[in-house]
Amino acid sequence: MDMKRDYYEDIRLFNSGVVLFWTVALMLVLFTLPLYAPNYYVYLLNIIMVHIILAVGLNILVGSTGQISLGHAGFFAIGAYGTALLMAKLQIPFVVALLAAAFIAAFFGFILGLPALRLEGPYLAIASLGFGLTITHIIGGVDLFGGRMGVKVPPLDLGISQLGVSWVLKTDFQKYYLILIITILMVVGARNILKTRVGRSFVAIRDSDIAAEVIGVNLTIYKTLAFAVSAFYAGIAGGLFGFILGFFDPFTFNMILSIIFLVMVVVGGLGTVSGGIMGACLITYLQYDLLKNIGEVPYFGAFMVTISQLWFTTVGLENFSSMAIGLIMIGIIIFEPLGMFGIWIRMKKYWMTWPF
Repeated sequence: MDMKRDYYEDIRLFNSGVVLFWTVALMLVLFTLPLYAPNYYVYLLNIIMVHIILAVGLNILVGSTGQISLGHAGFFAIGAYGTALLMAKLQIPFVVALLAAAFIAAFFGFILGLPALRLEGPYLAIASLGFGLTITHIIGGVDLFGGRMGVKVPPLDLGISQLGVSWVLKTDFQKYYLILIITILMVVGARNILKTRVGRSFVAIRDSDIAAEVIGVNLTIYKTLAFAVSAFYAGIAGGLFGFILGFFDPFTFNMILSIIFLVMVVVGGLGTVSGGIMGACLITYLQYDLLKNIGEVPYFGAFMVTISQLWFTTVGLENFSSMAIGLIMIGIIIFEPLGMFGIWIRMKKYWMTWPF
């Protein structure tokens, strides 16, 4: 039995030499991938990593604390608009602007967390959905935020203009390494948060908030903190997402986006960092590549085109992407409630006991 006798054994990154080996191998693949991958896939990987940051943060709220949120597109928008405007209007350096926008998102997350003290389940989901819709409507109606015309993102300059230091990242290839480093830091941070007293308090609230309060967990602090931490992750993701797109408007952060974020968490696996990563990778790949042009999908695409021409319209073919994602989510909930993480656990157990 692998018993942990020290706190540092619980938070160490590499529990064995095998884990260390495969982690190093993964890092080598990730850091060399842009050297031989097509430009489009580098762009796709950038979006996947941004969604990983958001999904991991959302999983802290939904999976580990048990509070449903359908308003994370609003925090995502705050991060994107905040970072772009702080850099464009106030000439604030990128790193400072990104962190400032994330903390602004965290503040709004704290505010949204206050109703969570009295609401739960579908009522909390509706309240968070209303917040997300409110944010996009406010952004669309204020000229400072570009109104409905949107915002053109300034160049991604890692330097400090006040000191005459400039280091502009222009291509997706250059942005890839910045986003990769930030993603690794955020994922490791989320893992360590869940191993601390704060993370254990989140899990206690999820399992039973009454029992958690009895043993000394302050529900007011930790419920609002869960929203703030999750919103901070969404703010970081939104700030990076803006520089990938180069331009965005309020319609970029619609209600469907919040639902897609929740689907990533559910499909990947609730309550696990690995689940957030897996779900973000799968859903983003389906949305931006495999199901983007459903007619070009091998074998299956021609069949769906025929079905669309017989009973639907050619324009309606685009809706098959949303239908496929919905069916995947329904299938995961019915057949594997632990999501892709549960499938991964089953595979590990199989190979550990193979051939028995």
